[in-house]
Amino acid sequence: MENVQPGKLSALALIALLSVSDVACKHRTFSRKQLDANGNDVGDDPVTSVRSEKVKDAMLHAWTSYEKYAWGFDQLQPQTMNGVDSFGGLGVTIVDALDTLLIMGLDEQFKRARDWVATSLNFNKDYDASVFETTIRIVGGLLSAYDLSGDKVFLEKATDIADRLLPAWNTPSGINYNSINLATGKAHNYPSANGNSILAEVGTTQLEFITLSQRTNQSKYQEKVEKVIEVLHKNFPADGLLPIYINPQTGMPSPSLITFGAMGDSFYEYLLKVWIQGNKTQAVNVYREMWENSMSGLQSLVRKTTPSAYAYICEKNGNTLIAQMNELACFASGMLALGSFGFDDPQKAKGILSLAEEIGKTCYNFYQITNTKLAGEDYVFTPGQDMSVDDPYNLMRPETVESLFYLWRFTGNTMYQDWGWDIFQAFEKNSRLETGYVGLTDVNTGAKDNLMQSFFLAETLKYLYLLFSPPSVIPLDEWVFNTEAHPLKIVSRVTSGQSLSKSEHVLPTRPGGRKEGRTGHN
Repeated sequence: MENVQPGKLSALALIALLSVSDVACKHRTFSRKQLDANGNDVGDDPVTSVRSEKVKDAMLHAWTSYEKYAWGFDQLQPQTMNGVDSFGGLGVTIVDALDTLLIMGLDEQFKRARDWVATSLNFNKDYDASVFETTIRIVGGLLSAYDLSGDKVFLEKATDIADRLLPAWNTPSGINYNSINLATGKAHNYPSANGNSILAEVGTTQLEFITLSQRTNQSKYQEKVEKVIEVLHKNFPADGLLPIYINPQTGMPSPSLITFGAMGDSFYEYLLKVWIQGNKTQAVNVYREMWENSMSGLQSLVRKTTPSAYAYICEKNGNTLIAQMNELACFASGMLALGSFGFDDPQKAKGILSLAEEIGKTCYNFYQITNTKLAGEDYVFTPGQDMSVDDPYNLMRPETVESLFYLWRFTGNTMYQDWGWDIFQAFEKNSRLETGYVGLTDVNTGAKDNLMQSFFLAETLKYLYLLFSPPSVIPLDEWVFNTEAHPLKIVSRVTSGQSLSKSEHVLPTRPGGRKEGRTGHN
């Protein structure tokens, strides 16, 4: 790849717009045919067909419980059978679940959700919203529903909420604040961050806001979020590892923890995915270069346990490595698999995919070593003892099944489907109630909490369903998932001087596409 000098990215804010007509479409349906390497129909796999139906049944149970006990609220509390507004009353579960309902063919449920969005979703609330959570769940969920259905009500609502978020980027450096009042537009950072912005929260809005600029032909959204990357690029370290705190006044990193877990994670994910979203063209090469640097840094943090040689990703504080890993960091396995085919050197690609598989094995073991076979939030690694749970909470997170999905798509190894089935069965055994699904406060005792997280419907069940579906369902050469598992249509960037009305929707040709990955790549 060419070397990109600091400041080059600023030009990107002037391009990459796509006509709305290029992506608006009728309600999409996805073929569930199994194909061989030559694209021939080889019939249904009865095992995966049964498994996908079981996951669909779980989604229907979760959704029906939400409809019955918490309709219109952000999230369901299954044990007390009531709703709670965890995100200011934005109906987060409804918006987060829209694309899952569509993908699974739950059309009646989708219609009721769509009608609620059209008639009841109101963003004019005196509420300090997380820019990050609102972007990935609400903006991402609405844009995905738009790309899948072509219904402009979703685009209109996405534009409304994005306009309310935009003042958060009005800082001296362009690094956005992390919280904003949806009614007044007053933005600020969390007191716990000592005035700093959080890396994952400033680096995990690019997919959604670039998509919104493409769909609306309004560059202002993209300009704001790509300015963030431009600023970070100017001070990007050689190993590609940024601390979790960024000063919004200066744009400079503040000394703090380096991690692929909470507060760091999805920044690295989006460097890769914006490159994919941009069709891997020269206009987005800087993202790929930054990501490859960061993956070299990630490799410097990898250690192996004794005696079993499980690979894990350390955290780093100054020059000190910390033998600890969040379950959240398990996304890295899937990210590495997704990015492995973009390397010029085949041996480098092979090594990155191998590392992805090693980390995926570790994360599966996070589940297997507990009494419930569900993972805790955090793990520590002790010489001679492999790993142990440090925080026993389970929130029904998606990161491990997300990575199993990518690993299966890229390798074709059905072992990853079997591992995912093990995890799904553990959820069914320990988290399913008559009134919905709940997390566990302790993965060894099985003690339950009282909340059905919206991401369980948006991410966990979606990735499990796709793990047991043929790759023709959301093919990875046509769609890119945001960090909340909302698929966004991949489109071509518009080069300088090209008329917006003549921009074309060209699907990329990628190494390791769905046919190769299926025999073998959301």
